[in-house]
Formats: sequence, structure tokens, C-alpha cells
Amino acid sequence: QVQLVESGGGLVQAGGSLRVSCAASGRALSSYPVGWFRQRPGKEREFLASISWNSWTTDYTDSVKGRFTISRDNAKGTVYLQMNSLKFEDTGVYYCAARVNSPQYNYWGQGTQVTVSS
Repeated sequence: QVQLVESGGGLVQAGGSLRVSCAASGRALSSYPVGWFRQRPGKEREFLASISWNSWTTDYTDSVKGRFTISRDNAKGTVYLQMNSLKFEDTGVYYCAARVNSPQYNYWGQGTQVTVSS
């Protein structure tokens, strides 16, 4: 069992930066690929970025490429999403998820709210 907890959300002005974190309890997160997703108001949840267990491979959706950076510190069991040049449309609930022995993301956190003021 893996419990994921996101933190670091908040209110930021457009153009600003924020870093959200994903920590795990229970089974260690260090062995699994992790992704970040968000759900904007009135929209479906969307994929933002992913990182392999060893950080060798990362992937981003086009809308965040060059602005967001996913990273992980396996010693701390934490995955980060550094968000720069934030836009109003980045407002939403940000979720992390892990693929634990599965091709699907099968463990999810509760989410953290990010609000970007214009």
C-alpha cells in the first residue's frame, strides 16, 4: 500500500513560481514511476509530467514544457514539480500518482490547490 500526500500548493501571482511536492508513506516511492496531473475548474483531469523511478526519463505535456520541471529525491521519497512562469490557466488541483507494479497510475494523492491570480 502506498499513501501519497501532496503539499506546497497555494496562491501565486501570474508570472510567479511554486513548487509542489509529493511524499509517500507506506511502501517507498523510490521504486516507482510518478506522474503529476491537474484538474482545472470544469475540466477533466489532465496529465502534466512524469518521471521514471531513476529520473532517467521525464515526459511533459506540451502546455507545460519549458515552464514546469519534474524531479525526485529518492533518498527523501519525494517527487517535486517546479512550476515557473505560472499562468492564470494553471489554476487547479494538482495530483501526484504512482504506477506501483502496474502500467496504470494506481495510487493517487488527495491533491493540492494551486491558484494563479491574473
